[in-house]
Parts: sequence; C-alpha cells; structure tokens
Amino acid sequence: MPDPALSLTDVRLTLRGNAGLVDILRGITLEIAAGESVGLVGPSGSGKSSLLMLMGGLERATGGEVRALGQDLTRMDEDALARFRRDNMGVVFQSFHLIPTMTALENVATPLELAGSRDAFPRARAQLDAVGLSQRADHYPAQMSGGEQQRVALARALVGRPRLLLADEPTGNLDESNGRAIVDLLFGLSEQAGATLVLVTHDERLARRCDRVIRLRDGRLDDSRRAEAAE
Repeated sequence: MPDPALSLTDVRLTLRGNAGLVDILRGITLEIAAGESVGLVGPSGSGKSSLLMLMGGLERATGGEVRALGQDLTRMDEDALARFRRDNMGVVFQSFHLIPTMTALENVATPLELAGSRDAFPRARAQLDAVGLSQRADHYPAQMSGGEQQRVALARALVGRPRLLLADEPTGNLDESNGRAIVDLLFGLSEQAGATLVLVTHDERLARRCDRVIRLRDGRLDDSRRAEAAE
C-alpha cells in the first residue's frame, strides 16, 4: 500500500492567549491518501484552519507528528519547511495574499522564480489562461475584482504543479456566483494535476464535493456524525 500523502499522529497544538495556554488541537490522528480530496468542517473555533496550517508546515505542532509525502515536518527547520512547501505544496487562503505592487502575471510567476525556473513567465501565463485570466496578465490586484484576485491566487498555488493543495475558506470573501466558479476551478485543476486536496470550509455542500468529510469539534475529530459518510 502506498504511503499516505498526509499522516498525523496524536497531533496537538497549544498556544498562549491573554488568559494563558489554550489547547487548539487535542490529539488528532488521521491519514489522507494521495490524490484524495478532503473537506475539513466544524464550528468556528474548532481548529480547522489550525489543522490545515500544521499540514502545510505553516504552524508547528506542540506535540505529535505531522508527515507530508513521507517527510516529517515536525523535525524540519524553517528553511527546510520553506523549500518543502515551494517544491510540493500550493496554498489558497480566504484573503488572496497577492503582492499589490506586482501584476497578475508577476504574482503567479513568483514561486517559480524563487525555485529558479527558467520558464517561469511562460508557465505563469499558461496557468493564468487555465483560470480564464490571460487578458488580466498585466493588471495589478487593485484593478481586479475579488473573484479575479482569487483566480490569480489559485493560479499561483497551482503553477508549481504541487502534489498537495491546501485551501482555507477559498470562497469566504466572494459572492455566490464567483464562489461557485472558484470551486469548480479548484476541483477541476487539482484533479487534472493529480493533487491531494484539503479544503477548509463552513459550507456543507462544498465539503460534500470532496471524497471524504472530516469534522472537528473543540480541537478533536468529531465521530458523532461518522454514519453520514455511509449515506
């Protein structure tokens, strides 16, 4: 049996807040297969986004082990984590996180340039075309709508052909029409690339488009509705 794309063992995250230490994640153990799409759902504050950040090496677990593509992220230093993300991951956030002083084309080409790719701009242009924005290549983020900015962010996340695609509420700042378009692109392009997709969302209908839905509550996996997976 092939190794899982993501494997978490007794993962814990404790952060210091104004009132002292706060347990964000409390012993998460799960595996996600290569090529699988998974929706992470749960109430606000349940730990969904924190779990996604741990999977991407953007937050460090305070206990347990996080493995991605066979590599132990908990043992990597910051430089190694940055290289691993650059070479293997694409991340899409609710806030688009585009660089305002760069055009759409430059934003998409940036991760390729950082990786030393000689064909960064042709590949970036092709990826913009894939999300329907070839005509916006020379526009800056402030000149684009929210839906267009999220398309650029999606193009940037996918341009490096990542094996792992992590998305945190990617439709949260969009209207219904733009949200549907982004979701269709997200699933279509990730499937085309053969990427493993982990999607944080509050939208049950969106989560059900994934191969599997994982529910969190109070920092733990919520098994109370496991029977739904068999329906």
